Amino acid sequence: MKRRKFNQSLANTITAMSLSPSFAYIPNGFGKKKLGIALVGLGNYASRQLAPALMETNMCKLKGIVTGTPSKIDLWKKTYNLENHQIYNYDNFDNIADNDEIDIVYVVLPNHMHKAFTIRAFRAGKHVICEKPMAMNAQEATQMIEEGKKTNRELFIGYRLHYEPHHREIIRLCQTEEFGKIKFFEGGFGFRVGNPNQWRLKKACGGGALMDVGIYVIQAARYTIGQEPIAVSAREFKTDLVKFKEVDELITWQMEFPNGLVANCTTSFSASTNHLYVAYEKGFVRLSPAYTYSGLSGYTRKYKFDFPQVNQQALHMDGIANKIMNGVPHLDVGGEEGLSDMKIIDAIFKSVEEDGKRVMI
Repeated sequence: MKRRKFNQSLANTITAMSLSPSFAYIPNGFGKKKLGIALVGLGNYASRQLAPALMETNMCKLKGIVTGTPSKIDLWKKTYNLENHQIYNYDNFDNIADNDEIDIVYVVLPNHMHKAFTIRAFRAGKHVICEKPMAMNAQEATQMIEEGKKTNRELFIGYRLHYEPHHREIIRLCQTEEFGKIKFFEGGFGFRVGNPNQWRLKKACGGGALMDVGIYVIQAARYTIGQEPIAVSAREFKTDLVKFKEVDELITWQMEFPNGLVANCTTSFSASTNHLYVAYEKGFVRLSPAYTYSGLSGYTRKYKFDFPQVNQQALHMDGIANKIMNGVPHLDVGGEEGLSDMKIIDAIFKSVEEDGKRVMI
């Protein structure tokens, strides 16, 4: 497998995103200083992270919302100066095709709705950013990618950490082999889930710890090691059979890579964990917390990380806008990246069902 192409440094990335663009012709992006984004789904992540981030972006701005909760509309209109023609619901969503202010649709819905709204957005002539995980399984992810190709629209996934300085440094250490070759990866991400009635605890909605936060650990292992895993073994554990009757509470899994490396990973909806550890031939790196929206902290055997705390969502969306408008490569946040994760998730669930059997990917 080819080593992943994360060759741009963080400094070059930020510089490129801050330059005044010389606009190439790309449909729905030509002649605009900022691309318009419509948020589909106004839950916590959209309201507390994405919308505020769009107030800080340089190359895109909020130009529409799509919601199934009419009571939210007035506050969003007032807060973000939105007009009636920029407001949609799930039924009239397809009318977004007639709104030239909107270039990108950001799907921030429960996982089981990702495929349908991504395809509807493509058919409305819009590019799409889809939150992770991009689909319920690899088959759905493939269908989404194929639809983007048919409609000549681009698909991106909400992998914000690809633009985060601490993670960029870990990728650099992998590429440069500053501490020698990687020998081992270990990571975990989990939290104590609250409301027992939320969609994250419903199987039909694509809930469970692995889909919600375990995917961050899969991502980190892949871009840290710089290879694709070839096999996985996984086990599931439950301490609350009522609360987690439909979805996974805790899963541990081991990913095997072509060069013999192993990644030990954990995710949980009942225990807090948030770390990443990489052992090299001549050193190590540790992040804790490793996957949160802010406050990341890390160190190596030689130095402590001293990176600025950035708005991850703003950098991520600006990077995508820069790709659409100017053709500047994004940091590997395309649909194919999401598909790779879904193949691994499918394999993990299969291994769990077969009591930890080794499953080839």
